[in-house]
Amino acid sequence: QVQLTQSGGGLVQAGGSLRISCAASGSIFSIGVMVWYRQAPGKERELVAEITSGGRTNYAVSGKGRFTISRDNAKNTVYLQMNSLKPEDTAMYYCNVAMTTSAGKYVPNSWGQGTQVTVSS
Repeated sequence: QVQLTQSGGGLVQAGGSLRISCAASGSIFSIGVMVWYRQAPGKERELVAEITSGGRTNYAVSGKGRFTISRDNAKNTVYLQMNSLKPEDTAMYYCNVAMTTSAGKYVPNSWGQGTQVTVSS
C-alpha cells in the first residue's frame, strides 16, 4: 500500500510565494518521475512541472522562470516552489508519481489528494 500526502498551499497575494509538498509513503522500492498538475475551476487538468529520478526537470510555459520543482529522494518527497504568483495560478494542485512497490508492482500513476492554491489580486 502506497500513499501520497500533499501539504502546503493556501491563500497568498499576487506576487507572493508558496511551497507545496508531496510525500510518498508505504512499501516503496523506487520512485520514477514525479509530476505536478493543476486544475482550475472549469478547466482541464494541466501539467505544471515534472522531475525525473535523475533530476531532469521540465516546466510548462506558464510557470517557467517562476516555479521550481525539486525532490528529496531520501524522503520520497517532491516540492514545488512557486514565486511571483499570479491570480491565474489559482487552482487545485495535484502530485502524480510513478513508482515501484516493494512487491515489485509498477504503479505508473499515483495521485495526491490535491492542495488548493489561491492567489488574490
